Amino acid sequence: MAHNEGANIGSLLEAVVSQRTKAVTITEIIVVASACTDETESIVQNWEKIDNRVRLMSQSLRQGKAAAVNQFLDEAREEILVLCSADLRLPPATIEKVVAPLADSDVGMTTGHPLPVNDPRNFMGFAAHLLWNLHHQINLKNFKAGELIAFRKIFERIPHNAVVDEANIEPMIRAAGYALRYVPTAIVENKGPETVADFVRQRRRIYAGHLALRETVGYTVSTMFGLRIFALAVRNLDWRPREFFWTWAVAALEIYGRFLGWCDHKKRRDHSIWEIAETTKDLGPELSAEQLVS
Repeated sequence: MAHNEGANIGSLLEAVVSQRTKAVTITEIIVVASACTDETESIVQNWEKIDNRVRLMSQSLRQGKAAAVNQFLDEAREEILVLCSADLRLPPATIEKVVAPLADSDVGMTTGHPLPVNDPRNFMGFAAHLLWNLHHQINLKNFKAGELIAFRKIFERIPHNAVVDEANIEPMIRAAGYALRYVPTAIVENKGPETVADFVRQRRRIYAGHLALRETVGYTVSTMFGLRIFALAVRNLDWRPREFFWTWAVAALEIYGRFLGWCDHKKRRDHSIWEIAETTKDLGPELSAEQLVS
């Protein structure tokens, strides 16, 4: 799923076509470009010429990520799908590792292990690593999808106004009687916000989306349990003075973001088309299709 991801889509496509696989075969690579005004589409079109598995689906109007996911579901031909956004990095064996558990017919969905590329020596980098480490710790006991997922195509659509697409897929897979698996070795690199404003904006939107999911479907994702997260944070507390202070500062920002998300939910604010957190988009230089050919 891509909206103005010219800085990242080329390197992501290179990573996907270069995946090392043994038990898994990647048969199609679909990019849904949602009202892009940068070079995203032209980069994907160049990749279409290089690898016939790559297909570009263009949306002239930006209708939100849920609409892009639903177009992907309409177009995808396989029974096992992998879903991710364009602002990620995939190490060479990620797809193999995240898909492999689905060889078990009882498993219906898996998720990988996000690792932020932010520098943990500054406050916002510390915040990104803290949150994703807590996410990892929770996932080891209670499944919570995030960033990259693989699943069986047993449903046709997600709600058109869904804000947290992975979380909306979880209950549909569970309702069909399938097990869900966390794959900690399936690493996916992402970028956390680098400003307080982007951090709060992101956390606000996600919490509002989780509240909407709980209200409409009756499903609560594992990261919604505040006491569980607090207990994990205390057990993993870094007692060095700076890190100790930073931990509680991040907790305060998370609480503030959740409060704003709760207010948005009460006011029925629509987050399905959200303001992009620009500081999460710079994952490094891309490798263009022309560079690959040369």
